[in-house]
Amino acid sequence: MKFLLPGLLMMALIVNQGFAQKVKMKSIFNGKTLKGWTVTPEDNIWWEVKDGNIHTENDPTKTGSTLWTNKEYGDFIVELDFLMGKGTVDSGVFLRTDKDQIQIGISGSLKRDMTGSPYIPGKSYPKEASGVKELLKLNDWNTMKIKVEGQIYTVWLNGQEVVTYQSENMPEKGPIGLQLHPSNEMSIDFKNIKVGKL
Repeated sequence: MKFLLPGLLMMALIVNQGFAQKVKMKSIFNGKTLKGWTVTPEDNIWWEVKDGNIHTENDPTKTGSTLWTNKEYGDFIVELDFLMGKGTVDSGVFLRTDKDQIQIGISGSLKRDMTGSPYIPGKSYPKEASGVKELLKLNDWNTMKIKVEGQIYTVWLNGQEVVTYQSENMPEKGPIGLQLHPSNEMSIDFKNIKVGKL
């Protein structure tokens, strides 16, 4: 019996840790309006809800813009589906700041797909996501999950972990942004956007 108890205690600890790690995900897009989001620059009409999805495409001046959550987040998990549309898609997800981004689509500087890789101004792509070529669906919906804890973020594409990176200057808290890169003719759709606080 005395040998059995430690084993049972260990199993209980593992189960409790499993429950502790389960994060409650909450939708931050209602599928009808952009309530809870703000576009910068202001008065940009090129973000809209279309067929239950967030749809965006560049304006005639190819200015580019970002759709930001009104709420700020500390440590979190964000999960979303994206569908790359027409043109040369260059988009991404900003994490707390516009200085830390996870790329979606073609890098304007490298001229190749860098989906899932972190982009940091001044450092370009300090680490490249692995296995993306086999995972990425160019003509269908993809699911991206990003976990941000402190300065470290981990990215999954269609259920497969593709990169972990430790940033240096991320703020402790900030909004989440969806990017429409300037100087491109492109479109992209997003849906099923959920966030869980860690």
